[in-house]
Amino acid sequence: MTGRSSARRDEVAANLARVRERIVAACGDSGRDPAEVTLVVVTKFFPVSDVRLLAELGVTDLGENRHQEAEAKAAECRDLDVRWHFVGGLQSNKAAAVATYADVVESVDRRKLVSRLDQGAHGRSRPVDCLIQVSLDDPDAEGRSGAAPADVPALAEAIEAAGMLRLRGLMAVAPLGVDPRGPYQRLSAIHADLVALRPEATWLSAGMSADLEEAVRAGATHVRIGTAILGSRPQVK
Repeated sequence: MTGRSSARRDEVAANLARVRERIVAACGDSGRDPAEVTLVVVTKFFPVSDVRLLAELGVTDLGENRHQEAEAKAAECRDLDVRWHFVGGLQSNKAAAVATYADVVESVDRRKLVSRLDQGAHGRSRPVDCLIQVSLDDPDAEGRSGAAPADVPALAEAIEAAGMLRLRGLMAVAPLGVDPRGPYQRLSAIHADLVALRPEATWLSAGMSADLEEAVRAGATHVRIGTAILGSRPQVK
């Protein structure tokens, strides 16, 4: 191992340890078992060498949010025992392709995606776990993404009806510039309503580098962390 790669390993390992400590502390504050929380490390814009380093350090779940980059990394890392989460906004014309390599698609926010994802999953002959991305923004917010809370039950029904998709739960992003505690409390309530209808939908993906504690306290079972582990993203045009 070169000096540069050794230094990068030490940096990532130290950051990973700090994030895991934060998760343990947040679980302690809320009376939860840290084993209930899965760390998804978001590797967007970072090289395959970092992906391999994370796998060596025990990371099993990796997140990407751009199809072209995600597809290439998944292909190059077929030898690794990791799960790929697609966590970004999903275009309908790319959904089938995403389902050929993603183990989890966290950003299902409209019915049009369901049939495309199902088609792609049939192509690889393995079910794809799906999370409904629900919006926590105000209805008139600019750049709003995610399904409206009222649309979640119908979307859940569509996913369950698809032959090669498995409904796992919800994903959400806290609105920018807002104390995340309120939005995450709303998310917890939306998730409780979904689980009452679909008991298998136990996953709740929420929380990023800046707000993972609030998400864990609100019941998140998955946190999506990039910067706090890998550092600032490289400038990629």
